[in-house]
Amino acid sequence: MTMTYVLLPGGWHGGWVWDEIAEGLRARGHQAVAVTLDGLEEEPAPGSATANLDTHIDRALAALEECGPGPITLCGHSYAGFVVAGAADRSARTIERLVFCDAFVPADGDSWWALANDQYRQRIIAGAEADGRTVAPRVGADPRTRPHPVASFLQRLELGDGLDRVERRTLIYASAWEETPFRGQYERLRVDPAWEVHELPTAHNVMLEAPDKLLAILTH
Repeated sequence: MTMTYVLLPGGWHGGWVWDEIAEGLRARGHQAVAVTLDGLEEEPAPGSATANLDTHIDRALAALEECGPGPITLCGHSYAGFVVAGAADRSARTIERLVFCDAFVPADGDSWWALANDQYRQRIIAGAEADGRTVAPRVGADPRTRPHPVASFLQRLELGDGLDRVERRTLIYASAWEETPFRGQYERLRVDPAWEVHELPTAHNVMLEAPDKLLAILTH
């Protein structure tokens, strides 16, 4: 069965972070769309520094609307767990599968700021000192990364009952990085029969560190 995969990057990254995965999915006969969220473009548009979580959810919804007929898998990395949850909740399209790739799995009323650990919250504060609107990428990051809009990290997510329509929910937990804020989430969901949970011994950017293993999970 041909699937359309809509892939969303985490903080500071653009759709380019999914290039190898998208190529692998297409080689397997699927469709793949890698989305760059507002403010993370190579040349951000004027005003995009004020983009918030709703702005990013709207970008994901637009990508879903542009997909052809057929089943859709919506996959988000890290921060984009908030985006895919919001998009799946609000979309008129049926989402067959949601994949949280070492990503936050939020509930109604959660924000990235509330679920992140102290280390990441301090990173936001320090990174926003330049202009107060965006968070600079960490030193040594890929040169394609861009300052991330602060408001998207702070805004609370509003969810209805739309996620109940999603048949499959998958969590991929990357266990080989010390800073992970996802350990508790993994322990909770791995015993929940409503979830498919996979642990990979990689650092946070799973799509770069273990592309073959990630492709196997996505296409299973």
